[in-house]
Amino acid sequence: MSSATATQSAAAGSSQASNSNNPSASRSASRTSTTVSIPGTAAAGGITVTQPPSTASASYYKIAKDSWITFGWNMTSLYVTPTSLTVVASCSANGNTYPVGPTTSPYNVFPGNTTQVVWNPWEWEQIPTEVPFAEATYVLSVWDERGPGAARKGGYLTPYSGTNFMMYRPAGYTSIADGWQCSTCSDALYTLSQPAHLLVLTTFIVTIISAWGILRRS
Repeated sequence: MSSATATQSAAAGSSQASNSNNPSASRSASRTSTTVSIPGTAAAGGITVTQPPSTASASYYKIAKDSWITFGWNMTSLYVTPTSLTVVASCSANGNTYPVGPTTSPYNVFPGNTTQVVWNPWEWEQIPTEVPFAEATYVLSVWDERGPGAARKGGYLTPYSGTNFMMYRPAGYTSIADGWQCSTCSDALYTLSQPAHLLVLTTFIVTIISAWGILRRS
């Protein structure tokens, strides 16, 4: 079976070569270098998102102070563990791409073995220089240190893009006294809720009942 060899620590390998005439330095460098044999038939590595669960419809998340979003995934068919992972959410509605992760540095770059990220869009939006989120659909993307355009390669992580989710802003509370109206209620029910209209209806009903009582006695 044909195979390819991947060296995860290029710096260590370079150090080992440059110090080939120094036995002590050579032994030190070899201890920090890891060689991985990748079969020629190895499949390209990938990401399977576990959270949010795969469903027929998109997941909905609030843009609110205490609303946190958790993204989780498994990495499959890897022979070479990524050095780092970058996570972003892109929105076609406003053309922006947002870092996904803690609002403190380093934002959205994580160790290569990371399988879960917790994100609060509202906190991120409080940073004055950041673009506000649109109430729209977003696409989650994850890639390793080779970048979002890295080619498929056996044993290495293939850039992922595909989980759709939606974000919205919850409407603030408005009391009836401040003008709240039921958008799904019928006009008839709304009319009856007005005091003047209710008084007219009550008077009419009382008149009908009184007339009916008089007619029965006669």
